[in-house]
Amino acid sequence: MTTTTPGPSALRGAVGTARTRIEGREKVTGAARYAGEIPFADLAHGWLVLSTVTRGRILDVETAPVLAMPGVLTVLHHGNAPRLNTDYVGMLGTPPDPTCAVFQNDRVPFAGWPVALVVAETPEEAREAAEALVVTYDSEPHDTALHAEHPGAYPAAGHMPAETEKGDLEAQLAASAFVVDAEYTTPEEQHSMMEPHAATARWEGGRLEVVDSNQGAGWVQGELATMFSLDASSVRVRSEHIGGGFGSKGLRAHQVSAVMAATALQRPVRVVLTRRQTFSLGGYRSPTTQRVRLGAAPDGRLLALEHRSLNQTSTVYEFVEPSAGVARVLYDADAHRTANHVVRLDVPSPTWMRAPGEAPGSFAIEAALDELAERGGIDPIELRLRNEPDVGPVSGLPFAGNNLAACFREGARRFGWADRDPRPGIRREGRWLLGTGTAAASFGAGAAPSTALVTAEADGSFTVRIAAADIGTGARTALTLIAADALETAPEQVRVRIGDSDFGPAMIAGGSMGTRSWAWAVTAAAAELRERLAVTPSIPAEGITVRSDTTEALGALTRKERHSFGAQFAEVAVDTGTGEIRVRRMLGVFAAGRIVNPLTARNQLVGGMTWGISMALHEEAIRDRNTGGHYAPDLAGYHVATHADTPAIEVDWVDDHDPDDPVGIKGVGEIGIVGAAAAVANAVWHATGVRHRNLPIRPDRVLAATGPGPAGGAVDA
Repeated sequence: MTTTTPGPSALRGAVGTARTRIEGREKVTGAARYAGEIPFADLAHGWLVLSTVTRGRILDVETAPVLAMPGVLTVLHHGNAPRLNTDYVGMLGTPPDPTCAVFQNDRVPFAGWPVALVVAETPEEAREAAEALVVTYDSEPHDTALHAEHPGAYPAAGHMPAETEKGDLEAQLAASAFVVDAEYTTPEEQHSMMEPHAATARWEGGRLEVVDSNQGAGWVQGELATMFSLDASSVRVRSEHIGGGFGSKGLRAHQVSAVMAATALQRPVRVVLTRRQTFSLGGYRSPTTQRVRLGAAPDGRLLALEHRSLNQTSTVYEFVEPSAGVARVLYDADAHRTANHVVRLDVPSPTWMRAPGEAPGSFAIEAALDELAERGGIDPIELRLRNEPDVGPVSGLPFAGNNLAACFREGARRFGWADRDPRPGIRREGRWLLGTGTAAASFGAGAAPSTALVTAEADGSFTVRIAAADIGTGARTALTLIAADALETAPEQVRVRIGDSDFGPAMIAGGSMGTRSWAWAVTAAAAELRERLAVTPSIPAEGITVRSDTTEALGALTRKERHSFGAQFAEVAVDTGTGEIRVRRMLGVFAAGRIVNPLTARNQLVGGMTWGISMALHEEAIRDRNTGGHYAPDLAGYHVATHADTPAIEVDWVDDHDPDDPVGIKGVGEIGIVGAAAAVANAVWHATGVRHRNLPIRPDRVLAATGPGPAGGAVDA
């Protein structure tokens, strides 16, 4: 049914108060069980075998010796696996990545492609047998190198138009008083969540049940039902606790192979990816090559803006890292051109990663803006404020609130920006050169149709059921506060159950849309339940359940540019003798809608900014062009920021309720990383006078630079 929703003024005071996580005690005591820990009777264990060649065909899988090994139950491969339905469009509007549709043919499109699943009584037996399995290949030449001039590049849309253009770019560049024309690159990045991917599949009473670690139980349920040609009602997916996702935990090879094995053996089968396997099968952020051209009038007003981005994708699946999209929101110009291009290489398929597009795109556009400010002799913040658009630069739509200027003004005051000497390479503290930098941030604030169930219990409490996913963001706690206000009761009187596809369709935990989408459904159901209880107060409330569906309400929303915004600030110290860079302090001020729980919201924003430091200085997955595989695909070889790399990070926000949302929410999950790497990179330039346009800014790149250029200069490094 379709229900009405209350406005923010109708809600009580739980929303906006700092609350510790409802499941926090369970997590720190080990009572919370993750997908790879839940016990099942008669459980068998599967171990994926991945290709050792980068491109070619499978000639033979020698199963007989392995099947004779202790404990081995079966070996699934392209010669005996069931055929899957892959001719469909999934929940996210795309067909499934063939990497998920395992064992369907003899082709190998990249190193680490799943070629077999060995199932045994114990994980140890499965691993030993998997490592003993001999697979013979016919290897073919491969191409894994992304570069700006790759002849195979083509425009690709993804979830936004591939290219946008207005005005005469070349004419406006020629008319500009100062111009920036530079190329920026970002490397391949891995999700590296704490909990690897794991799934257990079993058949129970004619129904398929999958216990998984995912970002949307309904999402995985729908994909599995379609792929295996099952009725959706005969598939149940549960995912109670998730140890991080960041875009990686959708449908993957391990769930599909577990279902195949459970079907073949008619007993529960668990498949867990190793850390090394996630580098091939968990998705990743594609490396990007981005060209930015900016031209400005003497007063800093942008006359020309071009942002072109190129990313790699696999030969079997097209994924776009839409890095040029951020320029379509933040800045306007008389001539405005953006383009997202891809090139198909013999590499695994990239996927969504925290702030897909915005994270690498903001590095390029915000570094270029910093260069433009330096060339024009304009303060970097002032340059951004002078180019703040009144409407969407590409869409022409009005903004549903744009408080970027408030973020910059408050951030500049708290960071002490007014005391900054704009000249680079001036501040020194012993062997350290000191610098400060800033950058803007923007991320979309969307909502997707969702359903929720709210039940009035006999003891006066309420139970909320929604197929939400808490991937570490504190979603359970946020929804409890939202439900309590909507039901006009205390949070202690509300129980929120999530992570079960049986609760009905709901948005995934992704795109900073989860809490906003789920809150809409919960407040709608709560409003109708209150109405029913008020109309029939003499009837016992026990067992009354209301189901909401926000499809119609969201469809009626007026089209607007809906975004969270932020201003990032960083101070760094650089030792040009060793190449060492230390981030001394960071500040982020955000306009991210109504903050439901300040404690967990701050946690999310600090986490995003920490990732921004990691992106700027550390993270880089390097692929061997000869083998097509990674060098050191683990957390020893893939460096991430640690406590020693992370300074005291300060986070705050300005008042920014969304008037079109029943709770006023926008979203905080991804805005924290946007602009953070650019702020660090801009601070490194201010400290040294050397412009680093290629991430990460490793010590060897600092040492390779020729030293500080002339004041106000910019040098590629």
